[in-house]
Amino acid sequence: MTQQRQLFGTDGIRGVAGEFPLTTESTYRIGRALGHDLLRSTRSAKAVIGQDTRESSRWIADRVSEGLAAVGVDVHSAGVITTPGIAYLARARGMAAGVVISASHNPWTDNGIKVFSGDGFKLSDARELAIEKEIFALLENPSAAEDTALKLPRPSLPGESELRHAYIASLASSVTSNLRELRVLVDCANGAATAEAPELFRKLGIQATFIHVTPDGKNINQQCGALHPETLGKTVSAAGQYDLGVTFDGDADRALFCDASGRVVNGDVVLLVVARDLHARGQLKNDTVVATTMSNMGLEIALKESGIRMLRANVGDKYVLEEMLKTGATLGGEQSGHIIFLDGDATTGDGLLTALRLMDIVARCGKPLAELVRDLKVFPQKIQNVRVREKLPFSQVPAIQQAITSAERELDGNGRVVVRYSGTEALARVMVEAESESKMQSVCAAIAGEIQKALGV
Repeated sequence: MTQQRQLFGTDGIRGVAGEFPLTTESTYRIGRALGHDLLRSTRSAKAVIGQDTRESSRWIADRVSEGLAAVGVDVHSAGVITTPGIAYLARARGMAAGVVISASHNPWTDNGIKVFSGDGFKLSDARELAIEKEIFALLENPSAAEDTALKLPRPSLPGESELRHAYIASLASSVTSNLRELRVLVDCANGAATAEAPELFRKLGIQATFIHVTPDGKNINQQCGALHPETLGKTVSAAGQYDLGVTFDGDADRALFCDASGRVVNGDVVLLVVARDLHARGQLKNDTVVATTMSNMGLEIALKESGIRMLRANVGDKYVLEEMLKTGATLGGEQSGHIIFLDGDATTGDGLLTALRLMDIVARCGKPLAELVRDLKVFPQKIQNVRVREKLPFSQVPAIQQAITSAERELDGNGRVVVRYSGTEALARVMVEAESESKMQSVCAAIAGEIQKALGV
């Protein structure tokens, strides 16, 4: 039986800043444990570290850097930078690892530590488990970590600007179309995108207007960004002067959009637009797209009608990527806006790259975004979260299992039910799709009700 990780979730280590596992002591130990892991395979290991704009990101980055340097790892800081920016730099600069201090779309009070290996991909579950074991060993025996530091890192901020510029240049070089005619409203979520998006869009001559680009340490994702795409949609609709809008989450590894009328466009729609474009040009490898269990049935049907096969992976860009590598697919993503392109330098979801790729298609086709997906029929979908006290397998709770079975029988193939636990929070997520809005609502409520009664807080 595979041993379960206690610290690492689907997107690194995450929690409330200042509380375990993100205390000043534990973050230092995490840095040391990661450093030892790197040195086992690379004698003169180097690591690059970056962070988002949260109040706590600076001190956490400093402590992790101190832990890495203490065991002999040479640490370079890129300062405030997107998560995919660190993945790119780890690979392009021959680093042993890339570390990101961010809690992505979570509130400013939370934070997290994500780690990429030297090839730009997230660590395997087995490797994370090995690092966890050393972290706990160091916490149980603090004296083992009190030796003299082998190296002393520089403060994490402002970081090396040359690293950020190199990432921006790599993104700009991926664009082949003229984007100068596009008028775009860009919501940077008061997050990491504020450090790169303005320079990137200016470099490409895009007529961009930026909002939520004044981070204060506490306003990241606050009623803005990909967590609140309706904010972007309303602004674009009211202005009546933009071709489209783009909005990022806190660490800009994902992006959502809206068309000229302000209608929100999610990751499913982006996958459809990009997949059709690549397929039409003979560049969609294996005529395959990898989505997730949460992707709408409408996407699957639209892709099939275009001669494209859709595979479903578990939720989490990490698992989408695993399925892509296993099947040879070069395009995959999530409804939430994580889109992975493996036909270039990217190794993880990149919101800035996704924005460029979508804008490239719009500019090249000469068609508005709304027209490109006019035929997409979206099945009504409801997602209901239930906070739980423990993540007991649903199959072990008869009442929950019976509710799921009854729902699937009632839908009779004209809809879907997906019930899963969040990989980063104490939540059970119930997703129901159905042709009928009323049936969708009743089925979702029935399952959520049973979960609440059995496992709810």
